[in-house]
Amino acid sequence: MTPLESLPPNAVEPLADRKVAALRRLARASGQRFLHADCADARDKAGVMSALARGFGLPAHFGANLDALYDCLTDLEPEPGASAPGLVLVVEHLPRAPGFGDEARDALLEVFRDAADGFAERGVAFRAFWSLSGARRAPP
Repeated sequence: MTPLESLPPNAVEPLADRKVAALRRLARASGQRFLHADCADARDKAGVMSALARGFGLPAHFGANLDALYDCLTDLEPEPGASAPGLVLVVEHLPRAPGFGDEARDALLEVFRDAADGFAERGVAFRAFWSLSGARRAPP
């Protein structure tokens, strides 16, 4: 069992002390697709959506709202030929700002949870890790 396989296959969890580079290596070693978005410059929902679109390579038609994010996430495909198909997403530095408060963050994380449920039904692992702006964590 690889360290990645020791994590729940369909989960949305704080990044905590996990290192982004280590998650990237684990994903690649397991043949899983790795996506990373850094929201350090985001101050509101529009900024977060823009960072997610850039970081995840979402299509040009991405509507920059939660419904469109769900649609684009669930359209993602795992790496072809992977023996244990899956996706690992990391979203760093979600803002703590009036334009993106607790309610907005909770709604975003719910989209990731819904996507994880959808991937679970397809037998595909979906692990999303997130951190808040200014959150203490291990260096990359």
